[in-house]
Amino acid sequence: MKKFRGKKRYFRNLWRETKAELYNLDFGKEGWFDLWHTHLDFYGVGNNSLKIKREHIKANIALLYSLLEELQTLEKPYQSWIEIVDEDASLDAIYIHTPNPNEDNFPLKIEKLNWNCTVPKYLKDIIDLKEFNVGHYKWDLYNSYIIQSKNNELEL
Repeated sequence: MKKFRGKKRYFRNLWRETKAELYNLDFGKEGWFDLWHTHLDFYGVGNNSLKIKREHIKANIALLYSLLEELQTLEKPYQSWIEIVDEDASLDAIYIHTPNPNEDNFPLKIEKLNWNCTVPKYLKDIIDLKEFNVGHYKWDLYNSYIIQSKNNELEL
């Protein structure tokens, strides 16, 4: 594995991306989201080590907190969550979903999502289980974990 150069700058820039206002999302009366999402680890840097993946998960949680604060002004129901994929960090993402004109797919329901799953060891000390639910489902060859706030939103 090639040495990770510029790590300090990389993580400084990553943490800058955890502010909701950077995304210019329309949380007004007319705003809607059709499975809008963003990947903080777009290039899969977290695949190189668990320590790096955990730092990205922490950044995802910080961004989710920021987005949830903005979503309080949204005048319609919404769903928001983080998806963590064990096998590929580049698939980790934060989602926002509302009723939308594109498709009648709200509220979104994920088939075979198990909210009574065992939380993986690498997530246990990162996620506050008093504030978040953690669920697991399998799609194709991937194990996915859903992290969703317990407050003010519709469950997947």
